[in-house]
Amino acid sequence: MYSEYLKEKMNGKDNIYFVGAGGIGMAALERYFRSKGCNVAGYDRTATDLTRALENEGIAITYTDDSHNIPETFRDPESTLVVYTPAVSTDNSILQYFMAGGFEIHKRAQVLGLITRNSRGICFAGTHGKTTTSSMAAHIMHCSPTGCNAFLGGILRNYDSNLLLSGTSPYTVIEADEYDRSFHHLRPYIAVITATDPDHLDIYGTEENYLESFAHFTELIVPDGFLVVHEGLKLKPRPADGVKVFTYSRDSGNFHARDIRHEDGSIIFDAVTPSGLIKDIELGVPVEINIDNAIAAIAAVWCTGTLDEKSLRQAMASFRGPKRRFEFHLKEKDRAIIDDYAHHPDELRASIRSVKSLYPGRKFTVAFQPHLYTRTRDFAKDFADVLSEADEVILLDIYPARELPIAGVTSQIILDGIKHDNKVLISKENLTETLKNRNFDILLTAGAGDICDCLPQIVEQSRRRNTL
Repeated sequence: MYSEYLKEKMNGKDNIYFVGAGGIGMAALERYFRSKGCNVAGYDRTATDLTRALENEGIAITYTDDSHNIPETFRDPESTLVVYTPAVSTDNSILQYFMAGGFEIHKRAQVLGLITRNSRGICFAGTHGKTTTSSMAAHIMHCSPTGCNAFLGGILRNYDSNLLLSGTSPYTVIEADEYDRSFHHLRPYIAVITATDPDHLDIYGTEENYLESFAHFTELIVPDGFLVVHEGLKLKPRPADGVKVFTYSRDSGNFHARDIRHEDGSIIFDAVTPSGLIKDIELGVPVEINIDNAIAAIAAVWCTGTLDEKSLRQAMASFRGPKRRFEFHLKEKDRAIIDDYAHHPDELRASIRSVKSLYPGRKFTVAFQPHLYTRTRDFAKDFADVLSEADEVILLDIYPARELPIAGVTSQIILDGIKHDNKVLISKENLTETLKNRNFDILLTAGAGDICDCLPQIVEQSRRRNTL
């Protein structure tokens, strides 16, 4: 059973039902409660590789919004806790059943806050970079004698999971999500802020409100804790007295890299820290943006006072990254296919420029699926400017996720702004066939929707072509 602290906070409930069970953050909680002997079930709109994996682990998931499908075990409000994600509409009939039945209902972030409240939380927040940096830090600590628990926002390829558990470590690595102000439920011991470029304006309305939310997050750091902030952000932190504040970036700050070497497809650098130099760190995923990410992870682990240089070097060299974060699906002499979760203009720019630096002079095609109508509306020009850096653009229809359509907002408004004519707008169903007739060298598929579902067919088609 889970800890006495958590058991008390949850009133002893050991049946946990998740509404929105297929979300990556929800999956970590489902796995956690399952590992503690609780009964776990849930609902999501569609089946995915992640939900199928959860079902194989013994978690019952239904894909029909019908309260009759809730298992009998989870119909007693005295023994059942309901966890939901704000991405699920309140008119969902399963959620309404629990609301009408007097069940105890919590947001995912509230439960994560409860679980981690009696540990030393190492929380990574930011518009982008938080999944990779938190995964790096978790891997570094997991490979060290200290160990850690971790609730991550991506499936870490080293472990094929987004949950790491340690029975003895006092540290918990957490991806702190700013959507719906979820990260305000956390009390970090160490907070890392990677970026504050405006996003989720459907929630925040303005950049000022977005920045204010991050500023409040810094107020939640415990008084003897640490704040690590990327240099150059507009954010004005407000940590409590006693919180130690450090800066980082690739090239400057209290933590930064120096003597960066590119050697036969590898990237090796030295890390500058307040206590001295850590030499010869090799990146397991050798792309430029991961230098910056690695510095953030190293800074966070350094703040624990447990950083071991030998373990650090071994961990960084063996780090394989989260799935869908610059993940190679094909890597051959004359062709490569890379998939990336990039769904904000700055993320997409970093991904595109990483590809171009790895493969200078090669024909580079980007297939991009915009995510959310509001994000497309707010950043159409920025997306168009970034996509203009690719040689060829295949643009897909918007993946709506939780949103209803907005009049006049389609992928066309991005396409119209791309500054060359080598571009096309198609449906996802036509992507594989469209690529069949494209003579690309390097393909990047990008977006936070379901574009990745096409990759098995795209890769198979590409391999077949190369054998002809």
